[in-house]
Amino acid sequence: MNEVRKAFGSLQALDGVTFGVKEKEIHILIGPNGSGKTTLINVVSGFYKPDSGMVSLAGKDITGLPPYELYAMGISRTFQIPSLFTKLTVMENVLVAEKGNPGESFTKSLFKGSWMKKETEATERAFKILQLLDLDKMWNRQASTLSGGQMKLLELARALMSGAKLALLDEPISGVNPTLAHEIFARILKLRDELGVTFLIVEHRLEIALSYVDSVTAMALGKVVAEGKPELVMADPKVIEAYLGA
Repeated sequence: MNEVRKAFGSLQALDGVTFGVKEKEIHILIGPNGSGKTTLINVVSGFYKPDSGMVSLAGKDITGLPPYELYAMGISRTFQIPSLFTKLTVMENVLVAEKGNPGESFTKSLFKGSWMKKETEATERAFKILQLLDLDKMWNRQASTLSGGQMKLLELARALMSGAKLALLDEPISGVNPTLAHEIFARILKLRDELGVTFLIVEHRLEIALSYVDSVTAMALGKVVAEGKPELVMADPKVIEAYLGA
């Protein structure tokens, strides 16, 4: 991301934001309310088009591309409030994210042999993702019966089923009890290590999140004020001032 700007009327939500996320790292975006974190995630994921600047993925300019194109390129996101198909099972919620399933084609669906192998492979991959997130034992439960934390994990599972290379997570432990919050971040670590997924995370509960991340970008008033290792960023006077001033 290079010199990205986004304004809403007279409010400059992003003011020349420049920073990068390394491949296969867990990078957290922090800052007080109103600092521009969610706007930045919305720009990266294509929900907003920046007024100026450039967003790139693996060296390719993706500035202003719509969400469906970014999704096809391997960018997926979750939201602070999970948006699940509550009447479907856990497994069904994951499988809906499978791309290019021939069984969804009107003509191919008539010929079972043309899609059964693909369907089996997709189910096996979905079950592996559920195992990594400790949701495999509830694969046939209706999504509405899950706890809030489990719903957040299920939304993450669905993002991974899409083949995400970069996962954008908006407050994945918001409203979750501390024990499960630590479990969620431990699972994120496991996903990074076993699947090679890169994570960019917005999170306020720093007392939990900071011990799990590789690097931190701190924002205030639409600008990046510090970037680097967690212990260095949190000791930066500009970061301390941003939080105390808020």
